[in-house]
Amino acid sequence: MKTVSVIALVLIATAALVAQSPMRPGLWEISTQMQMPNMPVQMPEMKITQCVTPEQAKDPANTVPRGPQPGRGTRKDDCKVADYKLSGNKATWTMTCTTPDKITSTGEMTFTDDSYAGAMKMVMAQGEMTMKVSGKRVGDCKP
Repeated sequence: MKTVSVIALVLIATAALVAQSPMRPGLWEISTQMQMPNMPVQMPEMKITQCVTPEQAKDPANTVPRGPQPGRGTRKDDCKVADYKLSGNKATWTMTCTTPDKITSTGEMTFTDDSYAGAMKMVMAQGEMTMKVSGKRVGDCKP
């Protein structure tokens, strides 16, 4: 169960990172797939849909969902993104977290006008994990 908590926090932090990428306003479907060697059961793919408004696109930190908010039965993470670089349509970064568990990671995403795909490799006490992330713009936001 602890691994699931760590995965949820990493997903939240990754969503924040993706928010700093060149996304257009609109409705986005975001998929994540966790892969952890020696895990007895493969984690199911997780999908969320998020409306990115023009106002949110101007402030990239607000464009992608942060997951469950503190105070709603979850703990706040302290993940910090560093070395974020955007070169053309490719973003790279490193990230470290210490709460609730120590995690170090590196990631890379490639963007087109209406999609992105990439992966993040993480090292934590439970072992190594890879998270594949993709997103696609599926239309306009509904009023």
